Amino acid sequence: MPKRRRSKAFWKNFKFKYKLTIVNENTLEEIVGLRVSKLNGLSVLLSVLTVLFLIAACIIAFTPLRNYLPGYMNSEVRSQIVGNALRVDSLQQVLNRQNLYIMNIQDIFSGNIPVDSVQTLDSLTTVRKDTLMERTKREEEFRRQYEETEKYNLTSITSQPDVTGLILYRPTRGMVSDRFDAKKKHYGTDIAANPNESVLATMDGTVILSTYTAETGYLIGVQHSQDLISVYKHCGSLLKKEGDRVKGGEAIALVGNSGTFSTGPHLHFELWYKGHPVNPEKYIVF
Repeated sequence: MPKRRRSKAFWKNFKFKYKLTIVNENTLEEIVGLRVSKLNGLSVLLSVLTVLFLIAACIIAFTPLRNYLPGYMNSEVRSQIVGNALRVDSLQQVLNRQNLYIMNIQDIFSGNIPVDSVQTLDSLTTVRKDTLMERTKREEEFRRQYEETEKYNLTSITSQPDVTGLILYRPTRGMVSDRFDAKKKHYGTDIAANPNESVLATMDGTVILSTYTAETGYLIGVQHSQDLISVYKHCGSLLKKEGDRVKGGEAIALVGNSGTFSTGPHLHFELWYKGHPVNPEKYIVF
């Protein structure tokens, strides 16, 4: 009962009207008289705030002021940014080609590259001296041994490794650009990545190969437990040498664009089990 009385008293006080009067001081004549209550005052205040909010919203929505809001950008500015980014990328490619050309010319003058190995001047802007050089005896011997060992088992890919309990790290950050396809003799997964991105060892192991070939560029191979071997090709540079012990997730090379088979910065990653290539995407989420 007391609560009900207090509630009625509150609403009565809230609705109680006061008289606001403007009086002439000399004649005491009432000029303006206005009856208001707390409820009326609150309603007027809310109405004014609503009108101000709508006006501000219209100004922001239909005037250039909206471009100053964080995260908002009109189509004109956006197209300019995209155009500038494309121009910067094009200029970077031109600069890289010029740098390659200058470095190759310097190597030709210094005698590091035979003049007769250069077929066209345009090739000096697209390849480095490694691909202009002849294959070394070590490279030829490695290729011969590798091809002799693997030519009888490349077509057999039925063996699948048991990776239960093993942790396989993603070799690098990037987007898959070409998938494993044994029919096309593409025995790995290509990952498009930024140049100089770290190449990580997929598991603990020992480096059994760290070399350079004309076709695959800088490559490194790691022997793991359970008869697994991982191979990383087209690297920009190698951080480990043969015989080094590496941990899973440890950087062993940098992403590059080396070798004649490479068409852009990427990593070609292969996983072998008992001499047979397996699809890396079955065991690693790229």
